[in-house]
Amino acid sequence: MTRVVLVDDQALLRAGFRALIDAEDDLEVVGEAGDGAEALAVVRSSKPDVVLMDIRMPGVDGLEATRQISAEPTLSETRIIILTTFELDEYVFEAVRHGASGFLVKDTEPVDLLAGIRAVAAGDALLSPSVTRRLIAEFATRSRPSAPTDVLDPLTDREREIVALVGEGLSNNEIAERLVVSPATAKTHVSRSMTKLHARDRAQLVVLAYETGLVRPGWTS
Repeated sequence: MTRVVLVDDQALLRAGFRALIDAEDDLEVVGEAGDGAEALAVVRSSKPDVVLMDIRMPGVDGLEATRQISAEPTLSETRIIILTTFELDEYVFEAVRHGASGFLVKDTEPVDLLAGIRAVAAGDALLSPSVTRRLIAEFATRSRPSAPTDVLDPLTDREREIVALVGEGLSNNEIAERLVVSPATAKTHVSRSMTKLHARDRAQLVVLAYETGLVRPGWTS
């Protein structure tokens, strides 16, 4: 059973999400919160698998709540999906950087919302190639110190190559095709890379791929 916490300042929206999620045999809503501060308390007590997190809320917003949840070792297994009104929300970039596994727009189709929860619970990221490329472009416009390249020292040459391709927004199947290996082999390399780099999921690999220079703006198409 995948356990979900809903965080949004609109009670009606939370009620709609709860009804949709609780109707599924493998999903269960275990808590709700109307702002970031309440979300922290609920998530700490319930330790859900997935948090649906509104990004814009009064008081402690979703960005700060995401940062704090991602930083707590006891919540390392909790994945966060950002809920946003607009796909190009400026805060999505920072949310992914602070540990979110991706995002969904609030008017997404119900089947896609449920699929997204299941995918993130399984360790995948809700970042399409086009969104990944926009994130990389956004990195290019912001002056932040790069991560030290020795972060990548635990990786083999093939794993570095894999992480670079993840950073370009390629799926496991696309990586397999590019490198002429099986999808299972590509998935294994991605999983090992995440373990070695202590990355929560593919979204964090994208961040590391850019910040260490494995991927640079202009390399993707």
